[in-house]
Amino acid sequence: MADVIPFDQRDGSLWFDGKLVPWKEAKTHVLTHGLHYASSVFEGERMYAGRIYKLKEHTHRLFESARILGMTIPFTEEEISAACMEACAVQGYTDAYVRPVAYRGSEMMAVSAQTTKIHVAIAAWSWPSYFDAETKMKGIRLDVSEWKRPAADTAPTQAKAAGLYMICTMSKHNAEAKGYADAMMLDYRGNVAEATGANIFFVKDGVLHTPIPDCFLNGITRQSVIALAKLRQIPVVVRHIHPDELTGFSECFLTGSAAEVTPVSEIGPWRFTPGEISRTLMTDYSADVRREKSLVVL
Repeated sequence: MADVIPFDQRDGSLWFDGKLVPWKEAKTHVLTHGLHYASSVFEGERMYAGRIYKLKEHTHRLFESARILGMTIPFTEEEISAACMEACAVQGYTDAYVRPVAYRGSEMMAVSAQTTKIHVAIAAWSWPSYFDAETKMKGIRLDVSEWKRPAADTAPTQAKAAGLYMICTMSKHNAEAKGYADAMMLDYRGNVAEATGANIFFVKDGVLHTPIPDCFLNGITRQSVIALAKLRQIPVVVRHIHPDELTGFSECFLTGSAAEVTPVSEIGPWRFTPGEISRTLMTDYSADVRREKSLVVL
């Protein structure tokens, strides 16, 4: 990791509170409310061939996440979508990862922070797909996290809120220390939930099964893959899945803006063989993100 350039030391510019600023000068104070109290929401988006996939949907979710946390973003959705494109253009990217973030500023430093300014920053950087297609088809290995996704009445689980990712980082670090690529998390009831930053799907007898997103995000990539599966007439069952059922599934894969569609070969004691459905949806998703107009409407 020694050759990785720290994110605050990169060249170029990013969009910050309504204008482009030099990347290294986009700073915030250590007494920013978002740092101390997790009053921050964000998005993870990908640009392919000059287009950000499902940009409108990502921007809308950013605003909805902010609303859930009681934050009013001081820009319109149209302005933020345009700023996402601008953040890519100023860096000269046509393929990139895009990160909008909105957070409370430093005007107040207490649990109650009603008058803090809401800041918005958008940065883009080069982040290729995790693996090439053939490497993906070997499948990645997941640990089973000791941390569970919280119940919907204990946390703002339908917001892409920074605080909800604390246990994801802890879970992923623990998994990587054991030699795994990621971890599967259960929900508060003990059912399968998701990976640390991606939704999860299973295959049995030609049918897709995926957990009900009632205490974690209904991912935009998840929704796109379900729609693509239906175009292929692949049945999709959305239901609660208990870990005891994993023995009966033949395939497994993850979905997310960063992960895209990534097959899984192992989750703790359970084994899967990435197969035709995983490959088909991986290929269909890869094609859809590069189309001038997506085949699926969310």
